[in-house]
Amino acid sequence: MLRSTLLWLSRRRAMLQFVTRRSLPRAFARRFVAGETLDDAAAAVRAVNARGLSATLDLLGESVTSSAEAVAARDQVLRIVDRIVADGVNANVSVKLTQLGLDLDPGVCRANMVAILERAAPSRLFVRVDMEGSPYTERTLRLFREHLHPRFGDLVGVVIQSMLRRSDRDVEDLIRMGARVRLVKGAYAESHQIAYPEKRDVDAAFARQAERLLDAGCCPAIATHDERLIAAAKRHVRERGYGPDRFEFQLLYGVRRDLQERLRAEGYRVRVYIPFGTHWYPYLMRRLAERPANIASITGSVIKEAFARK
Repeated sequence: MLRSTLLWLSRRRAMLQFVTRRSLPRAFARRFVAGETLDDAAAAVRAVNARGLSATLDLLGESVTSSAEAVAARDQVLRIVDRIVADGVNANVSVKLTQLGLDLDPGVCRANMVAILERAAPSRLFVRVDMEGSPYTERTLRLFREHLHPRFGDLVGVVIQSMLRRSDRDVEDLIRMGARVRLVKGAYAESHQIAYPEKRDVDAAFARQAERLLDAGCCPAIATHDERLIAAAKRHVRERGYGPDRFEFQLLYGVRRDLQERLRAEGYRVRVYIPFGTHWYPYLMRRLAERPANIASITGSVIKEAFARK
């Protein structure tokens, strides 16, 4: 019930306007979001790199309502690419297609995405096409299969959500293409007809799909904080004799820093997903919905910090 409520709140524009103007929720959000500006994000990347970890930068925002907004988002992502190259940091970029105009005009979206990839390609900078709710799954994969991957190869990748019933098939299709996949559980509210309703089934799908991606060897990203699933992936890699350069673990900014550092100390490649921007409210709600138990612990720490500053 709490999870569905949080996901519902993530889509309420009135709540977004209310929450983002208040200091306590903004402090709360800084646990998961690097800040609102590119300078904030660049500082977070440098801090992550200093800990021996790589990073992915994600400009928050989705479902633009005009071509001008889509172009503005494209230009912001181009600036991210330029900043990563100029700073010489160990980072790449993640992009949402609805942020680039997918709902408005697929052709405009494709052109915006190609412009980003063309800017990134000379520096061999990798760009990940993020995955959104299930209404966008097929459209995202079609654009990736038909236009992006054939042209840019391993400089572009995509995300698969294990909670969707279709994902076993999608993983096999992407393996045949030699595509680079980021595997996540999924953070959107979906119907039982298209998604597994039980956590145990989602976990089983994630473990199954992770093994297939690890066996295929196309540099998959295993993106989870679930230590049982991480242990299963490590066990599979060890039993098959795969080296740590075959894949990477990915974890979210502000979540389980201890786990990030432990995996790095064990010799695994670890990448931290760093979101930033003014549209942090929907992202924050989805993160809390993934694990509602986070609410009490994070609220307590934020309140303590707020009182400590007084």
